[in-house]
Amino acid sequence: MLSDVDVSRKLSSEDYKSEIESLGLSLCEMQRTCREENIPVAIIFEGWSAAGKGSRIKSLMRYLDPRGFEVFTTQKATRDDKLRPYMWRYWRLLPSNGRIHIFDRSWYQPLMNGFRKKEAALAEPVYDIKSFEKTLVDSGMVLIKIFLHVSKDEQEKRLNSLAANPDTAWRVRKLDTKQNRKYKKTQLRFEHMLYATNHDAAHWTIVEANSSRFADVKVYRTVLSAMERAVHTKRHKSTDDVKSDFDVSATSNIATAPEYDNPKHLIASNSRLAAVDLMNKALERSEYGNRLKSAQNELSRIHNEMYQQRQPAVIVFEGWDASGKGGAIKRTVAPLDPRGYKVAPFGAPNDIEKAHHYLWRFWNEVPKAGHLTIFDRSWYGRVMVERVEGFCTVADWKRAFSEINDFEKQLVDSGILVVKFWLHITPDEQLKRFEQRTNTPAKKWKITDEDWRNRDKWNQYLEAVDEMLLRTSTEHAPWTIVEAVDKLYARVKVIETVKERLESALKDK
Repeated sequence: MLSDVDVSRKLSSEDYKSEIESLGLSLCEMQRTCREENIPVAIIFEGWSAAGKGSRIKSLMRYLDPRGFEVFTTQKATRDDKLRPYMWRYWRLLPSNGRIHIFDRSWYQPLMNGFRKKEAALAEPVYDIKSFEKTLVDSGMVLIKIFLHVSKDEQEKRLNSLAANPDTAWRVRKLDTKQNRKYKKTQLRFEHMLYATNHDAAHWTIVEANSSRFADVKVYRTVLSAMERAVHTKRHKSTDDVKSDFDVSATSNIATAPEYDNPKHLIASNSRLAAVDLMNKALERSEYGNRLKSAQNELSRIHNEMYQQRQPAVIVFEGWDASGKGGAIKRTVAPLDPRGYKVAPFGAPNDIEKAHHYLWRFWNEVPKAGHLTIFDRSWYGRVMVERVEGFCTVADWKRAFSEINDFEKQLVDSGILVVKFWLHITPDEQLKRFEQRTNTPAKKWKITDEDWRNRDKWNQYLEAVDEMLLRTSTEHAPWTIVEAVDKLYARVKVIETVKERLESALKDK
C-alpha cells in the first residue's frame, strides 16, 4: 500500500497559488453550507512523525471561519482518561452539528504504535474503532481520515532540522527517531493499520507529503470533496425521508393505534412481557424491612470494596411511567458513600445535546474506575420514546440496536459492570398510580400531560419494549425484568440484584 505511493509528486509555485486560492474560497463556502445544513465534520490527521500534520492543519485553517472550528492535539492519556473507557475522551470532543473539529493525531495512536492490547486499551481495537466510526458516519457526521506519507530520507532530513534548532528540538522524541531507524518495519505496521481500518463508512486518504505544496492541495481537495458529498447526500436524503417516513408512519398508525383512550389489560399475547408474573410477586412489610436492611448493609460494604479495587459500574433504570424507578434508586443509593456514586437523570435532550450524536450525552456520564453511575432513563430512549413518538427515523432506531450493543460492550470490555433493569407494571396499576399522584398535592408534580399521552400509546410502547429486551439483552449486559406492581418486592429485587452482580464482578476481578 504505502510502498506503492509516489511521494515525490510536486506542484510548481504558480500552480499551487492558483489552485489553493480557488480551493480555499470553495472550502470557506462549503463550511458555511455545512453549518446551515447542520452537518458536523471531523477531520483526523495521522502519519509519520515530521510528516507535516501541524503545517497541513495550519494551512487548512487559513480559509476557515475560526468561529466554526476547533483543533485538538492528542497528547498522552491523562490520569482521568485512563480511569475511563478508551473512547471516552474522543466522544467528549466530537463536533456538534454544523461545526468542524480537527484532530492532530486521534484514536489511532495505539494502533500507530502497535497492536498490543494493553497499549490500545480496547478489547478488539480494529473492530471497536470501525464500529465507533460507523456510528458517527451513520448519524450524518463527515469523517475524513488523512494519512501523511513521507519517504525515509525526507523524514530523516526533517527530524534533523528540527533537532538542530533549539526552538524546535523539544518536538523530536525518541519514538520519532526510532521510527526512522526502523522505517521498513514501521511502514509495515502502518500498512496493516490502514488496511484493517479502511472501510466504506470512513476510508483513508493517503497524502504524498514530501512536497508541502502538493500535500496542501490534496488535503484541500479531499476535505472539500467529502463535505460536498455530505451536503448532496443530506439534501437528497431529506427529500427521500419525507416520503419514506410518511408512508411508514401512515401504515404504523393504522396497525398499532391504541384501542382505548384508557388502556386496560392490553399486554399482547405474543409479548415477551406477557409471561411475567406480576400478581404473585409481593412482600409483607416485615419481610421487606429485614431483606432491605440486610441487602443495604452488604451493598455498603461492597461499595467500599469497589472503590478499593477500582471496579466501576453502571446501573440503568428503565420502565413504565410510575413503575417506581425513583423509589428503587433512592433505596439503592441510601447506604452508599455519596462521593462514590452519581445519579444521572435523563429526560428529553436539550439543544446542545440534540446537536450531538444521541450517545454523546451518555458517554459524558460514564463513571471512572471505582465509581458508580446510576442512569435514571438512558440511551434506550432511542428505541422507545424516539421510536414511538417519531423523533427519529425508522432507519435511526433500527440501527440503534447494534450501536447500543457495541456501546455497552465497550463499557464492559473496559472493566465496567453494566446492570440493566426494566420495571414492569400493568396498565391498571399505572392508572391507579397516576390517579393517586393527581390527587396527592405532594406528588402532583410527578404527573404530566406527557405521561397521559404515553399511556394512550401503551401497545406501541409495549411492542418497542419487547423488541428492545429481545435485541439488547446480551451476555455481557443482560436485562433484569423487575415485577413492580408491589413496590416493596421491586425495591428488594433491585437492590439484591445489584448486590449480587457487584459481588460477582469483584470476585472475578
